[in-house]
Amino acid sequence: MIRRTLREWQRIGYGDDDTTIPTAEADRIAAVAARSSFAGRGGEGVLEHGRKGLRACGVVGVIAAQGCQLEILPKIEGLGEHDASDEALRRRLIHMLAVVHDLRIDAGSMAQLGWQKDTILELLIRLFCARLMEAVRMGLPRRYVDHADDLPALRGRLDVTRQLSRHAVAPQRLACRYDELSSDIALNQVMRAAVTRLQRVAQAPDNQRILRELGFAYADVTEVPVPALRWDQITLDRTNQRWRELLSFARLLLGDRHQQTSAGAMDGHALLFEMNALFEQYVARLVTRALAGSGYRVSSQGGHRDCLFEADTGRFRTKPDLIIRHGDQAVLVVDTKWKRMAPRIDDPKQGISQTDVYQLMAYSQLYGCRDVMLLYPHHGDLPPEPICTRYAIAHEGAEETLHVATLVMTGPSGSHVDALKTVLDRMLPAKVPV
Repeated sequence: MIRRTLREWQRIGYGDDDTTIPTAEADRIAAVAARSSFAGRGGEGVLEHGRKGLRACGVVGVIAAQGCQLEILPKIEGLGEHDASDEALRRRLIHMLAVVHDLRIDAGSMAQLGWQKDTILELLIRLFCARLMEAVRMGLPRRYVDHADDLPALRGRLDVTRQLSRHAVAPQRLACRYDELSSDIALNQVMRAAVTRLQRVAQAPDNQRILRELGFAYADVTEVPVPALRWDQITLDRTNQRWRELLSFARLLLGDRHQQTSAGAMDGHALLFEMNALFEQYVARLVTRALAGSGYRVSSQGGHRDCLFEADTGRFRTKPDLIIRHGDQAVLVVDTKWKRMAPRIDDPKQGISQTDVYQLMAYSQLYGCRDVMLLYPHHGDLPPEPICTRYAIAHEGAEETLHVATLVMTGPSGSHVDALKTVLDRMLPAKVPV
């Protein structure tokens, strides 16, 4: 198995040594990436397939084809850090995924993972399998399921309509309807589907072993194709609360981020995350925590106000990443950008796009919001302290303000929440409790 690891926006050339990738394997990897939902119309939204090599884009994760795997890691750097290890980047990516998908990953579980030798996919499989095995040992959840059957003796209640239509001349069989406690329910069918999918893609021997054990545990549960799973029939109550987190985990592993691809003899799979979207979702969770109990409401991908109107028809609908409201009034619009800001010595504008500035000015006008903010991840080439800069919009001394801030992405999420509290405290009209 040929395995290579890249950082986002990094290139790997074709060749036969450890720093390159053989052309045939690169072609197979690129073919799998091109069929991903993140690939876009040109098929190169995940990987640029050039004459001299492959170049990663703003999508991270694992792409696998026959005999080869390519792992793409995000560039998440700490203060003063210029070249984080692959191990550190995997930890930081899984930390972001855990926050976004409500996965509680304790320090003990984190310490036992093979950060150096395994890809992001194998690490997620290991975490999922450990949690699922622990839950299975406590017993599969069961519910009463309605059955209809023709029996020699009455069980439950008699289905009179079916009895008269089917057994009028053969009364020795009774049309019965009854409830039976069963483990063959929607929740277990989702877990079996996750186990079945992961059995096909896991490479680590310990993951393969535990998945085989889990396969035996779910042998009596109906195997349902992923598109046909009845998520709507899953009910979580006090009797099965411990499965809530596993359900989120299964949704992550079965969703559109993890895709099986097949085209003739070309088989593969990909588990991918778009960093722009992941950063936005991560910040949304942290801002919600930072403003808990403050009276502010946070909505993500909301607003939906139109920029222009043709008669009574709106055009160019907007979807700000985050809107913070007090009552019905928008008090801060936040746009997250997974981009690297430039140091001032390199660029007085620090790499901030003119298009992004125009977009935030439009948000200020459309939503009647005095304060808007561009939020970037901090990285090692910037000054040690996180950036928080104010710009008056349109003219000097204007009340309308564009804030540009950075968020340090290393350390525990609690420190990120505290950092956002500090930033928001400077912008929001009322004091945000610390």
